[in-house]
Amino acid sequence: MKNNFLTMSATTLGHKIGKGEIDPVELTLKFLEEIKRHSLREKIYARLTEDRAVNEAKLSRSRARNGMRKSVLDGVPISWKDLFDTAGVATEAGSLLLKNRIPKSDAIVLKNATNAGLICLGKTHMSELAFSGLGLNPMTNTPPCVNDKNAVPGGSSSGAAASVAFNLASAGIGSDTGGSVRIPAAWNDLVGLKTTIGRLSVAGSVPLNPNFDTIGPLCRSVEDALNLLKILEGKEVSNFQKVEFKSLKLMILKTGTFNDIHPQVDQGFARVVDLLKKNDVSVDSRHIEEVNEVQEIGFDLMSAGSYGIWQKEIEKSPELMFPEILSRFRSGKDVLAVDYIHAWRRLRELRSLWIKKTSSYDAVILPTSQILPPNLDRLLRDGEYYKKQNLLALKNTRIANLLGLSALTIPTGLPSVGFMLMATPNSEEKLLNMGAIIEKMLT
Repeated sequence: MKNNFLTMSATTLGHKIGKGEIDPVELTLKFLEEIKRHSLREKIYARLTEDRAVNEAKLSRSRARNGMRKSVLDGVPISWKDLFDTAGVATEAGSLLLKNRIPKSDAIVLKNATNAGLICLGKTHMSELAFSGLGLNPMTNTPPCVNDKNAVPGGSSSGAAASVAFNLASAGIGSDTGGSVRIPAAWNDLVGLKTTIGRLSVAGSVPLNPNFDTIGPLCRSVEDALNLLKILEGKEVSNFQKVEFKSLKLMILKTGTFNDIHPQVDQGFARVVDLLKKNDVSVDSRHIEEVNEVQEIGFDLMSAGSYGIWQKEIEKSPELMFPEILSRFRSGKDVLAVDYIHAWRRLRELRSLWIKKTSSYDAVILPTSQILPPNLDRLLRDGEYYKKQNLLALKNTRIANLLGLSALTIPTGLPSVGFMLMATPNSEEKLLNMGAIIEKMLT
């Protein structure tokens, strides 16, 4: 078997398995061999599920030989962020607070993936309890960034992104509460899909803030994202729908989303916009001032909701946490119930207002992150720098979480620069159809 399969998309691998060109057992063993000998393996994978992977691959091989494959991705090995319960295997969510936590059953999305024939390679490292957009975790491990060995990879699905970017999985499954799929996807030149709240079941996944938690894939192509979305949802894989690209109307959101932009990010975003305009796509620029209020409200809702979930465990053993993450959780400690309720009421009003103001557009576009991956050592030694960079990393992505939108990031062709599209809730298919065309334009 040729080694270039390590860099193939999940869907390409699936098609080759279906044609008999790749054996799922050989494929899985090759990935496991590559993981175990990789110099950065310990920084990317928290633990492997080797026996499970091989057993699943053997079943997949039998189905392939008998013409009974369960899906187009039957036999394809992928990784799982270490907050998805895996029966009999430690699931610790990147936190020493949950050390040796061993669930009895799989998360719903993992069950759905297994039922579709995907192979579980193992669990990937992540930010502590998923509460950081940077991916820095000095308490367990900090995965690498594929473009800068001295930088963080983005979080909180840091290991999920690294597993794909370093060719140690064909795709990774992560979660996104404020940007945790899209930031590491963008910083590692991958496609990342943030699904609508409630579209994919979070049952059996360690929560951060259930009001905002979502699940999504990090992968090599938009086609992979579409196939994985359907599989994680427990549905049949579907094809792309035809999009009349020249009839599309897109809106660049200017309110606060370019204030601190790095020149390389600006260049990458402008490159995609220029291509869109050259292909006769309508692109407008608008300010929606209410976005500033959405961002302000988000601080209380995110911190208070997350601290409310983890208060007992945190205050029992605060010394087991990285101080910056501990401080971020505790920032929600003093939010009054009356303020929390008021903030939710106002956020619902702002969500309705957003839909009205953007209803004439097919999608809103903006840079996935305004900044490039920050320096790891400086983040460790400079608390103020950590706080500032974390807020900047999340500033653009969290808009979709707070407003309850679906969102997609695709690579721009410049290292660690992502292009993000946001659309109304449950518009994932529409976003993916648009993303596939943009992806093709960029290659």
